[in-house]
Amino acid sequence: MTRILIVGAGLAGLSAARELTQAGVECVVLEARSRVGGRVMGGSVAGQAVEFGGTWIGERHERMYALAAELGLPTFRTYNDDGQLLVDLAGRQSRMKPTKGAVPKLSPFALADLGQGLLRFARMAKGVDPERPWQHAHAATLDGQTFETWIRRNLRTPSGRAYFRIATEAVFAADPSDLSLLHALFYTASNADLETLLAVDHGAQQDRVVGGTIRIAESLAEGLDIRLDSPVRGIQQSPNGIRAVCRDGATHDADRVIVAIPPTLAGRIDYDPILPSWRDQLTQKLPAGAVAKTFAAYPTPFWREAGLNGQAASDRGPVKVTFDVSPPNGEVGILLGFVEGGDARRWVRLTQAERRRTVLDCFVRYFGPEAANPIDYAEQDWSAEEFSRGCYGAHFAPGVWTAYGEALRPPIGRIHWAGAEYATRWNGYMEGAVRSGTDAAREVLASLSAGAPTGT
Repeated sequence: MTRILIVGAGLAGLSAARELTQAGVECVVLEARSRVGGRVMGGSVAGQAVEFGGTWIGERHERMYALAAELGLPTFRTYNDDGQLLVDLAGRQSRMKPTKGAVPKLSPFALADLGQGLLRFARMAKGVDPERPWQHAHAATLDGQTFETWIRRNLRTPSGRAYFRIATEAVFAADPSDLSLLHALFYTASNADLETLLAVDHGAQQDRVVGGTIRIAESLAEGLDIRLDSPVRGIQQSPNGIRAVCRDGATHDADRVIVAIPPTLAGRIDYDPILPSWRDQLTQKLPAGAVAKTFAAYPTPFWREAGLNGQAASDRGPVKVTFDVSPPNGEVGILLGFVEGGDARRWVRLTQAERRRTVLDCFVRYFGPEAANPIDYAEQDWSAEEFSRGCYGAHFAPGVWTAYGEALRPPIGRIHWAGAEYATRWNGYMEGAVRSGTDAAREVLASLSAGAPTGT
């Protein structure tokens, strides 16, 4: 049998290994961590399972729903429909319907401003091909400005601008000034539309897996040859094959390798021969977002009694977006708060006591004094993870798509690439990771059939 190495046991790497194994190809997965899942990570708060990493599957995430069904893992709806979303903008609070497409209660002028901005952005996103965003007729112009520049030029009211900035932080874990307008449009086109990205109702946050999404990763891993605690230090490529060298000195030989880790981490591997300059420089220009997930547990989900669904959106941080991630039976109430982008970069420098206090202060502002005294509290800083260095995924700064986009997906000789960042559909999501892993495995199978390495 032909042997394939896979670097990374996240959903992309596991999906690739599964596809190859089912095709009768021997493969070994080298995982740096002592667990599988990558940016999918399980945990518990107040004795209840929560997702410290990737959490939701939603509208049109066909592969993830199919996997959950095939693996016998039930899903349940995110708590949403029986309460309203709290909006906290410019020091004023209001409530919003939990249905997709709902808009906050704003002044007529601000509402009109937001409406025209959303319509204009949606039209622009529909014109971008997720397969080749750099080929857009106006790619140079779109990629030559930040998303923040577009927001300032196209939104006239503080509330309209705040909406887009909060959305950017929630989707990219980055500030609008961090990414190009072309990338914001590409990402939106890859993920249906902006409303789908933000929504629970018929949106990307619609469902959760009972016991956590880590159960999907753990179930995929069953029966696969996975070597944990095996961070890859170098990859050596020759006309005859591939050799991966781990930090502990162990070596693994194969015909080909799928590198299924975030691009910035892939760039830290030592390649022999070195990667072409255009590929290496690409990895230098794809930083991950900055995000920490915070959890506070309470004896009951008390916010539901006040007619709230646990979701809040605010222009004041450090926690600007929250969700109700209580267990299905609601026997314990658990709030999830996101600290993202510039807020996260500042927040992680505080002491643990200061971080906790600022998070709970936000929860109190949204849900009242009962939120000040949780029975349990936890946080997960993804930027501090050695083998992630940030979440949710990589973002493209101005100029990167047009200068390096063509180098993102093609293999380099016997080296193939996979991960949520490589997906053309549902880029950045667990759905995209699964699709990318499967596509990379099929690319390898095709190249094996051709009998020669692909790429240059």
